[in-house]
Amino acid sequence: MMPIGTPRVPYRNPTEGTWQWVDLWNALYRDRVIFIGQHIDEEFSNQTLATMLYLDNIDHSKKLHLYINGPGGDLTLSMAIYDTMQSLKSVVGTHCVGYAYNLVGFLLATGEKVNRFAMPLSRIALQSPAGAARGQVCLHEADELLRIRDYLFKELAEKTGQPVEKVYIAFIWIWIFCFKRK
Repeated sequence: MMPIGTPRVPYRNPTEGTWQWVDLWNALYRDRVIFIGQHIDEEFSNQTLATMLYLDNIDHSKKLHLYINGPGGDLTLSMAIYDTMQSLKSVVGTHCVGYAYNLVGFLLATGEKVNRFAMPLSRIALQSPAGAARGQVCLHEADELLRIRDYLFKELAEKTGQPVEKVYIAFIWIWIFCFKRK
């Protein structure tokens, strides 16, 4: 039976050489590991941003590891994580250890080029950003969504070394394929 709450693990302080008991998340942070394992909401996004900024400020010569096993998240909040990743001096490696859907898949794809990894049985699915269709959509909102989509495609193309047209066509093909299956 699993204990209730966050497990405590032994952690060796590298400067003093002494061992101490810390909670699992604290041990991961000390090793510069950030875990995205849930839908990215406002609280989780802010916690992730603060952790990345703090770790980068402590020592930007060491790599940050972003481990991903999640369903995606809100557009603006996920983009805040992406923008922060790009502003850090630290190299950010991304690792998919389960699944990375929607915007979390985008975060995975935009990690440092030689530091992007996925486990053999990982599942990755990217999707063009969509708006919440509630009532009448104004033209300004639709234009903003298209602007963000084009920005995401441009960034994906730049990070993966593919032409923007190829990224755009891949997303259109996925949309048509899914539409035909319905």
